[in-house]
Amino acid sequence: MMHISDKEMVNDILSNCKSSLTTYATAIGETANQELRQTLQQIRNSDEQFQYQLFQLASQKGFYKPASNATSQQIQEVKSQLS
Repeated sequence: MMHISDKEMVNDILSNCKSSLTTYATAIGETANQELRQTLQQIRNSDEQFQYQLFQLASQKGFYKPASNATSQQIQEVKSQLS
């Protein structure tokens, strides 16, 4: 019997969440039915909240190391590119 560590399990769930969020975004963008679109958006929002909570837990436990924070200059560069 193979045992999966907590770190592997959390990282696998995070990976699946990211994949699901991408799928929801595609489905929302291609859905003409407003009621279905709103339902998918609600599910996506809920999954985003779950993903963020799990990310915070993983980060606290040292399972996940996020990239370093962007500098003020990097943030301004991105803002100017998107404006």
